[in-house]
Amino acid sequence: MRSRRNPGGTVVHLTVGVTGHRDLLADEIPALKEKVRDFFIQLKSDFPDLELQLISPLAEGSDRLVADVALELGVDLIVPLPMPQAEYEEDFSSPAAVEAFRDSLKNARVIHLRILGKRPGDSLSLEDRKRQYAQMGIFISNHSQVLLALWDGKSSPEVGGTASVVNYHLTAVMPGLSVADDSPNLLADNENDLVCHIVCSRDRPDGQPKKGLTSLQTIWETAQFGLESGEHLPLEYKIMWSRLQDYGRDRAKYASEIKGDGADLLENALDLELPIGTYEIARQYRIADWLAIHFQKRISLGLIAIHSIAVLIGLIFIMYSEIEGFDFLVNFFLFAFFVGFIIYKIGEKRQWHRKHLDYRALAEGLRVQFYWCLAGVIDVQSAEFAYDNFLQKQDVDLGWIRHVMRNVSLARSRDNVPQAAWVDWVIEQWVGDEERQSGQLSYYRSKELEKARRFRRTTFLGRITLQMGVLIAVVLALVGTDMSDTHRQYLLVLMGVLPLFAGVRDAYSHKKAEKELIKQYRFMRGILANARRLLDGSDDIDFRRAVLRALGNAALEEGAEWILMHRERPLEHSGLSG
Repeated sequence: MRSRRNPGGTVVHLTVGVTGHRDLLADEIPALKEKVRDFFIQLKSDFPDLELQLISPLAEGSDRLVADVALELGVDLIVPLPMPQAEYEEDFSSPAAVEAFRDSLKNARVIHLRILGKRPGDSLSLEDRKRQYAQMGIFISNHSQVLLALWDGKSSPEVGGTASVVNYHLTAVMPGLSVADDSPNLLADNENDLVCHIVCSRDRPDGQPKKGLTSLQTIWETAQFGLESGEHLPLEYKIMWSRLQDYGRDRAKYASEIKGDGADLLENALDLELPIGTYEIARQYRIADWLAIHFQKRISLGLIAIHSIAVLIGLIFIMYSEIEGFDFLVNFFLFAFFVGFIIYKIGEKRQWHRKHLDYRALAEGLRVQFYWCLAGVIDVQSAEFAYDNFLQKQDVDLGWIRHVMRNVSLARSRDNVPQAAWVDWVIEQWVGDEERQSGQLSYYRSKELEKARRFRRTTFLGRITLQMGVLIAVVLALVGTDMSDTHRQYLLVLMGVLPLFAGVRDAYSHKKAEKELIKQYRFMRGILANARRLLDGSDDIDFRRAVLRALGNAALEEGAEWILMHRERPLEHSGLSG
């Protein structure tokens, strides 16, 4: 397999996008630089384990100012170009500005955006250029966690201007170039709507800020939580970015284990050129998948320990209440309860449950992202974020998962379509075949059978214990008066212990959501089987990519349902009450 250079790495980034006016007031520029510097320094202080990166098109004025400050602070720079560089430079005011732009490009990663409705080499009209700038604003908004806007606060009908970019970031509607009309989640909450607005003036006759605003004022604004003046990030987004930082810390903590044991999506890959960015997605999947499995094991051990202790506590209580001379068992009862409580608190403090769910959801999202990119399902030149239906209807603190996917999306190539042979490989690796025991078809079949066996054992245990309890009751009713007190006590203890075992096993099954998972695995197996049937029935590559897109959307939607279902079943100590 031949690999091309993959920018970045598995560093976890916090991405800042910038939009702003070109005609800043000269007297305000020094103070604006200090405000921007304070903004970056505060982010570094609040989230020391996240690497900052800036998306700036390096236009004169605000873009240039923010980029200069960021580069001084060692922040990585990504430059999206809305048109070929030579044409873009025509919008600069002087040769000196062009030279400064070119110097900054030397320290940046450049992303070329497509020309809308034009063939390469076609000249761009004024309206074409405005659409290109609007597309660039969409790209910056869709791939950043916070939009830093140096803006006077005034609305404007100008397509692609600062006001329209801010409006898009808050509402997903770009005046003159809306891409959100057919979004399946147009009415859903948007976790990517955070704007840090630094109010500025413009060097023009009517350049004062909007009425009610003052120059150099800082305002945090979101579509969900409104306006919040001040220097501090809104709490909801601070929590979300803390989740992102937790992921980075866990990745670093277990780096050596992940390197040795993590799953490799590129195992047995074709000896073909690997599109830029695909390897980065595979590496990020390896991390998320390993961490998900790691915390799943912690949860399973915790559940087994807590439910075993619940059985022990129940047995101690029954023996204490039914058999004389066992008063000392009270101490064992308290000790067992204390041990169970400690296990629960450890799991709660270290967030085993949340991390397992989050990392599993991230891994499944990255799996879809990987296969979509490799098979050419995603429009390589699109400025949009391709996964807008994943977890958008869930809590805002889950938005960090989509932010990881945004970051790896930045690494992918936007100037070449993957070779067609990758489509067949993706079909075999992702969809797979039950008979050959490959791909997700084989996985979901085996998991469905496994969960079904476990659920049958739980049901069988409940039925047997019920029958034995009834049998013991019949024995006590018929010959209980003829038994010794000791034998009768033992039967009473056994009569209490049997349903205790069955009840705890049923509670464990509920916590593991075995019954619901059987339905989920069966559903996904059916979806995959339908996809395989359609894929085998056509050689048309566009149709096959359409099927893979539909499959990915179904997998993302099911992943969102999965995380919702399991969030209702955290590791608890309530079962210790018996």
